[in-house]
Amino acid sequence: MEENKIFKLPDLILLNHYGGDFKNFLNAVYDLFKADFIDRKPVFRGMRLGLKKHPISEGKEATFWHIISEGNDEKNRIPDLRRMERIKWPAYLINNSKHPCLKVWENRRENKNNVLIFHEDEQYLVILRKGNGYLLPWTAYLIEHNARKRKLLKEYEAYKNAKSAQ
Repeated sequence: MEENKIFKLPDLILLNHYGGDFKNFLNAVYDLFKADFIDRKPVFRGMRLGLKKHPISEGKEATFWHIISEGNDEKNRIPDLRRMERIKWPAYLINNSKHPCLKVWENRRENKNNVLIFHEDEQYLVILRKGNGYLLPWTAYLIEHNARKRKLLKEYEAYKNAKSAQ
């Protein structure tokens, strides 16, 4: 997309920037998360986001662990380097959600309403969970399979068509 030349994402944070020391890398990633989600709080189209803090693990909030790790069992999620490298992306996409290169829509999963922000070229998805008058950053990750990307794009188009039909 031509617009992406204007929409420059923050640089990746790499493990080798920390001499391969995972603990130092994890702490640096957390410091960036804290700066974006606790100290400043992102704003989605005028609405300041809250944060799912509990359960706190290793002194770090639940949302942090959900953004940097993967797995269905919440207690045994595994840190994912690719998610960690992109820790500066979620708040950036949230704060800039009106940019034309981003696809933004709502969906419902497991009786929960969500806002999705998708950077198609980077195949990166941010999910915000809707509450009663508030939003929580829920998770963010790379879309690694074309079938999942096609499903998201189909869902986006259906949402957009339903909105324009109203």
